[in-house]
Amino acid sequence: MWGLRRASGPLKNCSFGVALARSGSLKSESHVDNVTGIIRLAMLESFYQAGDIFSRPCMAVFSFSSNARGRTCVEEDDYKAELGASISTKSISESKEDVDDELISELEASDNDDEESSGSSLEKLERETRTNKRTSSRRASLALFKDIIGTSSHSLQTVLDKWLEEGKDLGRDDISLTMSQLRSRRMYGRALQLSEWFKNHFSCSERDYASQVDLIAKVHGLEEAENYVENIPESFREEIVYRTLLANCVVANNIRKAEEIFNKMRDLEFALTSFACNQLLLLYSRHDKKKISDVLLLMEKENVKPSPFTYRLLINVKGLANDLKGMDQIVEMMKAEGMEIDLKTEASLARHYLSGGMKEKAEAIVKEMEGGDLKRHRPACKFVLPIYAGLGKADEVRRVWAICMPKPTLLESGAAMEAWGKLNDIKEAEAIFNLMMETGYRIRWNTYLVLLKMYVDNKMPNKAKDLVRRMSDSGCDIGPLIWDALVRLYVEAGEVEKADSFLQRAVTKNPQKPMYSSMMAIMEEYAKRGDVHKSEKIFHQIRQAGYTGRARLFRLLIVAYINAKAPAYGLRERMEADDIFPDKDLARQLAGVNPFKRTSGLNLLD
Repeated sequence: MWGLRRASGPLKNCSFGVALARSGSLKSESHVDNVTGIIRLAMLESFYQAGDIFSRPCMAVFSFSSNARGRTCVEEDDYKAELGASISTKSISESKEDVDDELISELEASDNDDEESSGSSLEKLERETRTNKRTSSRRASLALFKDIIGTSSHSLQTVLDKWLEEGKDLGRDDISLTMSQLRSRRMYGRALQLSEWFKNHFSCSERDYASQVDLIAKVHGLEEAENYVENIPESFREEIVYRTLLANCVVANNIRKAEEIFNKMRDLEFALTSFACNQLLLLYSRHDKKKISDVLLLMEKENVKPSPFTYRLLINVKGLANDLKGMDQIVEMMKAEGMEIDLKTEASLARHYLSGGMKEKAEAIVKEMEGGDLKRHRPACKFVLPIYAGLGKADEVRRVWAICMPKPTLLESGAAMEAWGKLNDIKEAEAIFNLMMETGYRIRWNTYLVLLKMYVDNKMPNKAKDLVRRMSDSGCDIGPLIWDALVRLYVEAGEVEKADSFLQRAVTKNPQKPMYSSMMAIMEEYAKRGDVHKSEKIFHQIRQAGYTGRARLFRLLIVAYINAKAPAYGLRERMEADDIFPDKDLARQLAGVNPFKRTSGLNLLD
């Protein structure tokens, strides 16, 4: 663990005060150079440069601070997509499987889908039902799932009650499988209704309550979910319930609320887990990297062993910072811990080497991923296709794709589309997409997104809009990631009003929270124009969505006032209310819009 902290960055000037009081008073360990293990703190220098966290006196009570101090977050990375749920999709049933102790992005979740070789999840369930007579639970689940999606949300409760009245089998496992199908299709509203009905007809476990917390957060927001937690019987208000709420705070990028829930878990004396720490690490990797080392310090003090996800996340942070040497150190630590460097981690390393201009290293890794015989190591195909495209090797992309043919999986097809998109060969990407359509697979939203991004990047608005219409006609969920692509399309075309109007209509029809990057793209254009009124409107909407405590948001608002040549009253006080303290550049900008600034003429009168 000390080695991991060494590779993460120096423990300096961290505004995140970890709840370490329970571990006893801390000494200024960074000044002790001759103690085994502590010497390795020098490796912490790779994350940021600032002063020593231990130079401050140890307080009696430690708590989190949300000071943003002008830091900006990385909006485009492997963890840009929303986090997966922190609880198993089988929470309704008393499953023997433990809840996955990893936070995963939607992109990572797609890699683990059972749809890889079987088409849609519904098709897979139908096939298993036909081929296995013993799966009576699956047959019941399939019938129930079809009834639920075939009725309106208003009559869903009636459908469920009718099932019981007709004496049909409906047990915990049936509902669990049905819930899994609804979640996989992102039909969270109906999943929540099913969960509420279940609660009225069956006894609930901690996992069942956690499942409902997750669904309420997804459908109604964090405040409703938090209120629900307070009403859960105390005997069931266990760690899994709070960590599910914590995970959704991270989904919402709500730093203050996440820290609050984390501290509450500590106050309730729940055992500290790598899961909870990974939540914060992921949040800070996006918004405040200087706090990462504090989380690692807490893990060290509480003897919490880093999980593979912890290492993968730190590798990603290092790679995005172009600290390839530090990235290599973390890989060595993984190996020293006996952890396997899986395909996903290798692919991440190769991508970062490519970004850092180290093509030879990237190519060496991709060859290692192939294992000498790609036909025998077929799972590597979906990872190596985009990497070969990044290396500019179209012939290698064709070779790998030929191995996938004639029966490519959905993930392989999506990876090939992405590869041809990187090589700017849209015709090849469209050919693969059409092949996927011909196979009869139910194409998921993330596959559409690959092609949609190509159209946006190549400024092909008509094709982009046609593709979205096809998505809608196919019943595919058009959510925040799709909105983000279309907003960018409008903004880059100079039609910010259309982008604004589109996003408002989308949120009205589909009450999901838009992405931070979508709203910021619109606000940035309004700020450039000096449109204070519309900038303030988007600013308010961003805060309502829960994206608070961000200096970049205020920077753009100040730009709007500067370009409008208008004074900004009370802006400094608004920043302080969000615990944001301006750095030199931001202070200079604030001075420029200060309506009470002193002029040289007034100085002469003094």
